[in-house]
Amino acid sequence: MRSGLPTDEPVGTLDVVHRFRGPMPTGVTVSHHGRIFVNFPRWGDEVPATVVELRRGREVPFPDLRWNSPSRDDDPSAFVSVQSVVVDPADRLWVLDTGSPMFRPTSPGGPKLVRIDLGTDTVAQVITFPPDVALPTTYLNDVRFDLRRGEAGLAYVTDSADAAPNGIIVVDLASGTSWRRLHDHPSAKAEPLSAFRPVVEGRPFLVRPPDGPPQPVGVGADGIAISADGSRLYYCALASRRWFSVATDALADPTLGDEEVTATVVDEGDKGGGADGLESDDAGRLYLTNYEHNAVVRRRPDGEYETVVHDPRLLWPDTLSVATDRHLYVIANQVHRQPPFQRGRDLRRKPYALFRTRIDAGPVLLRP
Repeated sequence: MRSGLPTDEPVGTLDVVHRFRGPMPTGVTVSHHGRIFVNFPRWGDEVPATVVELRRGREVPFPDLRWNSPSRDDDPSAFVSVQSVVVDPADRLWVLDTGSPMFRPTSPGGPKLVRIDLGTDTVAQVITFPPDVALPTTYLNDVRFDLRRGEAGLAYVTDSADAAPNGIIVVDLASGTSWRRLHDHPSAKAEPLSAFRPVVEGRPFLVRPPDGPPQPVGVGADGIAISADGSRLYYCALASRRWFSVATDALADPTLGDEEVTATVVDEGDKGGGADGLESDDAGRLYLTNYEHNAVVRRRPDGEYETVVHDPRLLWPDTLSVATDRHLYVIANQVHRQPPFQRGRDLRRKPYALFRTRIDAGPVLLRP
């Protein structure tokens, strides 16, 4: 029965691109020719393929079923549990494999960055990480690229490990060499409950085991975005209302000491709510999901914030992707309704959704 009372007003327009009726997705990316790729981490759902391409409404294992069939958690020749997929400025697909199904400790060979040639749909490069870069606790979360640096470009990856050392991993794409930055730095870590108590769907967002008291969510550096000119890398912890940036010149120089790198960190202030995904566009604007308010907001070059979309269907907006079709794509996947946050009960309701909204700007393409 309708009460006749006013309700929350939506902002912006969301178009449904795809509905997911199987496992829960986290990442999405769109090629320069409009191909859409999605990933499903192995967090407990039955996951037939951890990376797929959306083709005529179907979820097709990509690049094939073999690459989605690992023999073990440290298999370097197959995807183990993928958290993020990103098309780079040269229109190549990169797959960020955590090597950590069910958040298990990693072993060398599992965590990796894999490049797929979209002209042939074949794997062209596999970059694995040494144990002093991808730690046993490491959880590779998201990645951004600047192809102008070095011989073949650099990648920047967030390590969002839960209640463990967080940071940024820098990868030289030509050599495959990688190094850690901002290791266990306060800006990359989750805030304690005394500083950040998120509320989603009117309830505090906490880890709620079936037996025992609730615990704070300890996920650190998660969202990542690179500025339109490539000079700054933006990042934020999942459990924080603050976000930060660091000079990419400092990240890119492996000879600099930790203090020289951290000296370039800037506190970008209060972003207005908990954020999972970050993104940027070629108009110099920065996008932030807001899982507390079912919204995506953006910061303009003048520093002002505006709401791009606010919609009750955005139940936990996760990954963002700006495409050359001048739309912003966003996954809504109900992360907060998973059993770890609901005393063992799975309150998610399918389908999950991929949405898009027009933004009249394109992706940041840092290429020679």
